[in-house]
Amino acid sequence: MKKTVITVVGKDTVGIIAKVCTYLANNRINILDISQTIVDGFFNMMMIVDMNESAKPFGDISNELTQIGEEIGVIIKCQREEIFEKMHRI
Repeated sequence: MKKTVITVVGKDTVGIIAKVCTYLANNRINILDISQTIVDGFFNMMMIVDMNESAKPFGDISNELTQIGEEIGVIIKCQREEIFEKMHRI
């Protein structure tokens, strides 16, 4: 399984979750876990996804999500699970 952590942060507005989840579904990326909160008008979401079935490489997915974030006024970051595992080994 190729797990990836996706974070979305920015001013709350209608359609953030829909836009991100639609992109993921269209690229055959399965959402394994999702958490979102809104604090004083600021939206924060963290997702764990499985990219095993996606035909696109990680770099393309990351760049396209960054672009979607810019279009809807939020910051979207993608990080591979391996980064977190290696950080905790040191």
